[in-house]
Amino acid sequence: MNAPVLFREVQKMNQMWVWLIVAIPIIISWYGAYQQLLLGKPFGNNPAPDWMILLYFLIFGILFPIFFYSIKLVTEVRKDGLSVRFYPFHLSFKTFPFETVRNYEVRTYNPLRDYGGWGIRYGPKGKAYTTAGNRGVLFEFADGKKIKKLMIGSQIPEKFAEAVRRGIKR
Repeated sequence: MNAPVLFREVQKMNQMWVWLIVAIPIIISWYGAYQQLLLGKPFGNNPAPDWMILLYFLIFGILFPIFFYSIKLVTEVRKDGLSVRFYPFHLSFKTFPFETVRNYEVRTYNPLRDYGGWGIRYGPKGKAYTTAGNRGVLFEFADGKKIKKLMIGSQIPEKFAEAVRRGIKR
């Protein structure tokens, strides 16, 4: 049975500039399918066969936007530890027991410079789970003799850190 949840935050990839970039293949696939499959006009200078246009439309016009829309970072602080799930990449929560937490602090960071962007990232300052913004909680975990760092992005990092403090106190 799961421990009671002290804190929960669900974040989605909702930056406008990201959706504008994602929209490019979506619009092209919809337009190409409309042009060639519905109007019967070849799409492009060297048109692909109809089956390929249909496949491209299904992948980039339907499945890709559904996949991208489903991406979310779920962070929970429970009595037994910190749990993180970056759906759909993590099939279940990754849990970090409080006993392994050596330090944590609310931080403002540069997602591009420090971690190489948003998502599940590995950068010069360690690993990060981020979806938007530039604030979060930086954790240091003991892994044997080695310390591992993990930045977890948050829109409400002070509440997140306070829940971690309450959880560790228990």
